[in-house]
Amino acid sequence: MNRKYRLTKNSEFQQVYNHGRSFAGSYVVLYVKKNRMEHTRIGFTVSKKIGKAVERNRIKRIMREICRLNLERFAGGYDLIFVARRKIKGIGYRLVEHEMGKLCIKAGVWRD
Repeated sequence: MNRKYRLTKNSEFQQVYNHGRSFAGSYVVLYVKKNRMEHTRIGFTVSKKIGKAVERNRIKRIMREICRLNLERFAGGYDLIFVARRKIKGIGYRLVEHEMGKLCIKAGVWRD
């Protein structure tokens, strides 16, 4: 995913956490905040409580790939953070994709 579509700085993450809305699912929590850009930026977090680095990185790679494949579906002008929950450990790609899609529709950040 291109760098312009990613949240990278801690201050950017804090802005979304503190001033954004949250939408919770079984495996993922989505934080949403409007930004003043024409494109959407996305960040991913996986807590150390979920597992060792290999497991956390695998989960982040799955979530990043789902967003990369659906990048054109995101409405412009949002900052999004996907936070993995403990239950996500060990589930398949399709379940994560379905959950993230449901949350994006619920939050109103997907174009249809």
